[in-house]
Amino acid sequence: METKADSKSAPRVVAVHRSDSHSFSKDPVPAIRLITGLGVEGDAHNGVTVKHRSRVAKDPTQPNLRQVHLIHEELHRELNDQSFVVGPGAMGENITTSGLDLLALPTGTVLAIGGATIEVTGLRNPCVQLDTFQDGLMQACLDRDAEGNLVRKAGVMGIVLSGGEIRPGDAIEVRLPAEPHAPLLVV
Repeated sequence: METKADSKSAPRVVAVHRSDSHSFSKDPVPAIRLITGLGVEGDAHNGVTVKHRSRVAKDPTQPNLRQVHLIHEELHRELNDQSFVVGPGAMGENITTSGLDLLALPTGTVLAIGGATIEVTGLRNPCVQLDTFQDGLMQACLDRDAEGNLVRKAGVMGIVLSGGEIRPGDAIEVRLPAEPHAPLLVV
């Protein structure tokens, strides 16, 4: 087992959220229940096929690779330092993490959290809804690496491999896929 944690703390869950509507932000709850192959129980994005409106409009039969959305608490801090006001659930994530560089994980990484396992499928592409929430937030969730490549910082998406309950404080175990590792792409 290899984890990509910062030196401050072991990877853990800070907060969990869900919303039964397609609202931008999600409500904090004491726990979420993940359902194998579907997503978060009671969440509008739960399902075998895509639930995000833009993807449904293109092809409603596509598999749902965005059943669970995770954002790292460190992004919230970075954005708050830039005068944005964001916190857990504000950007629509189901799980807010700490101590784990989500964006550096390869495609196919499995996260064991609480009683569930999630396979990381790709990156969330920052969209204009971020600017509707707070002006300039979309651009703040984009960056460039040393080579000039676009870096999307708005979290990662995943599918539920095995269901179970997740609560704030739960440890996150990272299981990397076999090498060679594939970088995360937008899903």
